[in-house]
Amino acid sequence: MAQILIVEDNAANMRLACLLLNNAGHDVLCAADAETGLALARELQPQLVLMDLQLPGMDGLAATSLLKKDARTAAIPVVALTAMAMKEDEEKTRLAGCDAYIVKPLRYQELYRVIDTLLQNTSPSPPLA
Repeated sequence: MAQILIVEDNAANMRLACLLLNNAGHDVLCAADAETGLALARELQPQLVLMDLQLPGMDGLAATSLLKKDARTAAIPVVALTAMAMKEDEEKTRLAGCDAYIVKPLRYQELYRVIDTLLQNTSPSPPLA
């Protein structure tokens, strides 16, 4: 399956996301803040990123924007994760470059559907040196 990076500062949410992704056969990378997530994405080139929006320090929207502006990570799909389901937040995620938006708490069927859709729409590309 795919290698997926989870950027999430809440330990319970991280455990749940890891469990769901591991159960689906994915290889999971974990980061508790945006800076660590950016470094992992650049170095390991995961096939998808699950990005919490409210992170300590740099928020998930700023981190997503940096990923999408970097040639090494621009093609990696990013799924915004948020506990706040507000229409303007969904628009902000699109403007930052997020490819999808999921409201927490995570529901496994929705998570799997979004991941499957995004992974089917991307083709593997070799990492840039």
